[in-house]
Amino acid sequence: MRNHAPELEVQLLREGIVESIHRITAVVSDDRGRILSLAGNVETSTFIRSSLKPFQAIAVISTGAMERYNLNDKDLAIICGSHRGTVEHARQVFNILWRCDIEADALQCPIPKEKESRLQHNCSGKHAGMLAVSQQRHFPLDNYLHRSHPIQKLIINKIGELLGMPGDEFIRARDDCGAPTYSMQMGQMASLYAKLASGSNLDLERIVRAMTYHPRMVAGEGAFDTELMRLTEGELVSKSGAEGIQCVGRVGEGMGLALKVRDGAKRAKYAAAIHLLLQLGWLTPSVADSLAEQFLKIDDYKRLEVVGELSML
Repeated sequence: MRNHAPELEVQLLREGIVESIHRITAVVSDDRGRILSLAGNVETSTFIRSSLKPFQAIAVISTGAMERYNLNDKDLAIICGSHRGTVEHARQVFNILWRCDIEADALQCPIPKEKESRLQHNCSGKHAGMLAVSQQRHFPLDNYLHRSHPIQKLIINKIGELLGMPGDEFIRARDDCGAPTYSMQMGQMASLYAKLASGSNLDLERIVRAMTYHPRMVAGEGAFDTELMRLTEGELVSKSGAEGIQCVGRVGEGMGLALKVRDGAKRAKYAAAIHLLLQLGWLTPSVADSLAEQFLKIDDYKRLEVVGELSML
């Protein structure tokens, strides 16, 4: 199998003249881990960052914590999300903790700048989910972020099972919120999202339903993940990660897309995602135009343009 193809470029044009260039690696995989198309090097490894959240949320379902604390799909969506810390988002996270009889002070994510509470941190839902499982399983709450804590071992073992490898083999580091994140090959990320979207795993299917039914909990009004899932009406499940990571699954078809902007630029990953999803036929032209208006046109003088295509294998 070929493991290299030309990278994509996202160009910033100022009145039609190229001013900056971002380079992109992208991979499309099926739910059996087979690489279907790529741009760049399929073996490129990088931290998956917040695109891991839907898979960290598996623990909340598989342990029975959802039922034990009467949590609903809206709660599950914000556990998977990187929200904007609005009053609505903070209340949803508080609702999870309240049902689990956990104080908000138990959250160990930082208090965001110019905010008043850890509930407003964009990862607070993920942290609340980890605390919910820890409470249900009688794990200690004070060190739930430590890599050797039972909740973290449970999570990485579940992810390892999905990818058919021991969880201990992944290189890990602290994400900005303090929780572990893991370095993966781009093909592994795409495969995870293919499995998420395949409909063959009941826990993952419930996660997809929660995210696509409640996209505002996953990000927020005007955010890429929210707008993409809203406009595609449940056909795509999407989760961004920091430093230029974007992952999307084609619901019901067992296909996943993962991309990484080499310089970490957020603006470039959205432009590349729209371009590739249209090429793959996962977006209609009208939806692509709507997203382009929001995410490719920066102002009256600047816009983004993508150069290159996926190479089919």
